[in-house]
Amino acid sequence: MVYISSWDEFAERSIQLFRADPQSSRYVMKYRHCDGKLVLKVTDNRECLKFKTDQAQDARKMEKLNNIFFTLMARGPDVDISEVSGKEQSEAQPTKKGRGRKQ
Repeated sequence: MVYISSWDEFAERSIQLFRADPQSSRYVMKYRHCDGKLVLKVTDNRECLKFKTDQAQDARKMEKLNNIFFTLMARGPDVDISEVSGKEQSEAQPTKKGRGRKQ
């Protein structure tokens, strides 16, 4: 098991690992509340990549990586992931105004 310290390197290598063998690849998230640590693991039973963080700002990056993996799993490993972002669903929904009474 390899802990990768750089988020960009972890994301890039995990996407490559998934694209190489999508049938046997797994993506696991584990959060330990008592330690306040989040561990992400991507493996294909031959190579195991891990990223550990305790920074709250990495949650946004994790959400984007989740969306990338969902896209790869749903559309296939050869899809272009350059347009995938973490806010696609929320931008499509209109914002609601206040809940006050109409006059």
